[in-house]
Amino acid sequence: MKKPLAIDLFCGAGGMSEGILQAGFHIVFSNDKSPEASLTYKSRHEQLGLINGYNTFFLTEDISKLTGNFILNSISNLECFKNKFDRKIDVIFGGPPCQGFSRAGKREKNDPRNFLFREYLRIVSEINPNYVVMENVLGLLDTRLNNFVSYNLEKYTDNTFVTDILENEFKKIGYNIKKYNSEKKIDFKKLVLNASDFGVPQKRERVIIIAYKKDMPEPKDIGEYKKKYKVSIDEAISDLITDTNMRNKELQKLEKENRLGFINETKNGRTKSISTNLPIRSNEINNIELSGHSPYIVERFSLYRAGETTKDVKNRLLIEGVEQVLELKCLLEYIFKYGKLGYTCYELLIEDIKNFKVLSKEKRENILNAILSKKNIRIRLDKESPSRTIVTLADDYISPFENRTFSVREMARLQSFDDSFVFLGKRTTGGQRRKIEVPQYTQVGNAVPPLLAKAIALSIFDVIKD
Repeated sequence: MKKPLAIDLFCGAGGMSEGILQAGFHIVFSNDKSPEASLTYKSRHEQLGLINGYNTFFLTEDISKLTGNFILNSISNLECFKNKFDRKIDVIFGGPPCQGFSRAGKREKNDPRNFLFREYLRIVSEINPNYVVMENVLGLLDTRLNNFVSYNLEKYTDNTFVTDILENEFKKIGYNIKKYNSEKKIDFKKLVLNASDFGVPQKRERVIIIAYKKDMPEPKDIGEYKKKYKVSIDEAISDLITDTNMRNKELQKLEKENRLGFINETKNGRTKSISTNLPIRSNEINNIELSGHSPYIVERFSLYRAGETTKDVKNRLLIEGVEQVLELKCLLEYIFKYGKLGYTCYELLIEDIKNFKVLSKEKRENILNAILSKKNIRIRLDKESPSRTIVTLADDYISPFENRTFSVREMARLQSFDDSFVFLGKRTTGGQRRKIEVPQYTQVGNAVPPLLAKAIALSIFDVIKD
């Protein structure tokens, strides 16, 4: 059997593409507008034997400037087809940018990013593949839009749910949406998948819409591809602990419990090279650089217990008191100099720390904010469980093993990327640059976990091959 053909739009650094390839597809066209993510994507695909212009075509471009004819012509001109391309595209995969739908953001109805799925649907209508996959955040389920006009100029009333728009638009161009119940109306809440169910060491929920032409077989239930158990953080990154004694202790424990499978798979590789048909083993670990935390930051992190957010720590210290801070000299000096508490004498700060429980509520809260900062979403992850959803900011998470944030590689492991997958470009950025730059941490945080993508792709591949 010839490999089924896939297109990956909004591909980013290539998380979805990794899963598509692992499932057995041939990616013939892919696209993203970010130069930084594109650099990573192209490098990885060359490593796998996917060469631009020969057996795949990649373009760094805004999707609004693409047409179905351009994409199909680019595929037809690939050298591997020798100008005899006469096959239909099997699947288009894509995850239109989700910032406008995210529940973590401002969720402005008229955010231009809310309307990019329209371009995705336009491309789908022009290419007319057998299957379509669309991935997005949970916020998609309850987002309403104003002034939405489809690519074919159909106008929708204000406050129309995005899900209603999608259902109608797919129906108009001849697609059914895969349902997981017998009801006529699609319950989009049932289209939510958790990456941890598919071997990803991360609790990451995403809406996965799978549409198929009315004359094509229905994709398999993705539930068939769930794993029997969830991979924990210690099973994913214990070998990346910098403290030698702690690392050896964790690895010995995992080996004794026969729980080194994920680490070994990641090192050995899951995505096969096109030329050798073998996964690429990683002979060295890349993207392991760590942020240089100030001593007071390290001491601040030491106050967090497994699973605690900043808010949790504050609530605990309100009850327990903060006398343990007396041993954290760098943090104390920082609070005195920059905590904006107004102490003119260091000894007065020490006295209030000792007498914390009898201070006024306002003063206790001010001291706690100085000790821990106001970043209430920061959390020390629990090594015995899958990670929380990985986002684009590394400083949101404290390692469960050490008083530091994660490296890019550790976050990539929690997304289920192979170690041979190298992220390129700036490691991180800050301030207003975050709006225009896509550094390594952002590339990882925005990606679809490859193992989740593999399960999605397999649900289609397995009905095609049958």
